[in-house]
Amino acid sequence: MHPVVAALVILALITVGEIVSLKSKARIPMLLIVMLGLLILFQTNIVPESIIEASTFTVVGTVLQPAILVHMGTLIPISVMKKQYKAVLITAIGLVFSVATILLVMPLFFDYGTAVAGAGPLTGGLIAYLVTEEALQAAGLASLVAIPIIVLSIQGLVGMPLTSLLLHRYGLKIRRYMDEGNYQTAVTTEGNTGISKNVLEEEPEKKMLIPEKYLNSNFILLFMIFIGGAISVGLDSLTGINYSLYGLVIGIFGSYIGFYPKNVLERANGFTVAMVGLIVIVLSGLVGLSFSDILNILPAVAAIIVIGTLGLSIGGFIGSKIFKWDPLKGISVTLTAMYGFPGDYLISNEISRSIGRNKEEREKILNDILTPMLIGGFTSVTVGSVVIASLLVETL
Repeated sequence: MHPVVAALVILALITVGEIVSLKSKARIPMLLIVMLGLLILFQTNIVPESIIEASTFTVVGTVLQPAILVHMGTLIPISVMKKQYKAVLITAIGLVFSVATILLVMPLFFDYGTAVAGAGPLTGGLIAYLVTEEALQAAGLASLVAIPIIVLSIQGLVGMPLTSLLLHRYGLKIRRYMDEGNYQTAVTTEGNTGISKNVLEEEPEKKMLIPEKYLNSNFILLFMIFIGGAISVGLDSLTGINYSLYGLVIGIFGSYIGFYPKNVLERANGFTVAMVGLIVIVLSGLVGLSFSDILNILPAVAAIIVIGTLGLSIGGFIGSKIFKWDPLKGISVTLTAMYGFPGDYLISNEISRSIGRNKEEREKILNDILTPMLIGGFTSVTVGSVVIASLLVETL
């Protein structure tokens, strides 16, 4: 198959998945649609399994993977983490409890490799999957590779409805406080200002080490990103510690000292192509897989999602009690690990629209829940899951 035709077919699948995701307001994950579509095309022999390699997107994804990790480190300024430290810490507690619960319970029914295969992806996104998939292949556990991709594809179907249910009850509680005239007292007790703001948008301009005129060049930005990516790969070779951790640290530190601008890969206009490359790498795990293979691992996948969700909820509850948050909000923040952005943004907006009876109520509800939900999603999907997956695979 010609590379252009192979790329067209894969992009068509991703487009269909994106449309379904947008139509369903992110309740049906794009990756699930793409995965099911490609499996059907494989099983009916409409397209050959060699389409993945023919598209050459896997090469793009492999080359840009370290660059994406550096980029992810530039997404959350340290100053924002400090302001929203409670959301960050409650999310972290939720992740720890989720992983601990999976590692303790899953081996009782399956094996340790199965637990590791699902723990990383359950707490995050594509990068956590890729780190886990690479390690499973290296450890000779190829039979388990399908577990993380299935967990990654369907965990949002559990996490998003559960979050909507909890946040809906929390929104009603806020409305009751407003009716009783106790809203400001309640949010002050929680340590939440409740004031209209979005800390992600309010970040002041940071003074950069490199003059702005050079940072407007996509080529220079891409070169800077690859400096960080190359250093992370080199450190991986020297220390044996996965380059994903180094990539994140380099991105965070580089952004902090003003070397990297925020969202650096998007500024270099390289993010979309890089994400397509990553998605195709994920899809390569479907090559050689049949529907019967998937049916065989569904019990393990279901157990990982149920146990992991329970662990996230317990951790969110305990974290909420420690930091004096309402558990309905704290657990919702930890559950963002199962779907991240844009699900967290869409759910917050839906809750405020459905519960607020006027513009003022809608704004108060949205301002109360949106920022911690976004920070929770960023913390788990961009940093927490990569750290967890990188550490867990070392134990295989």
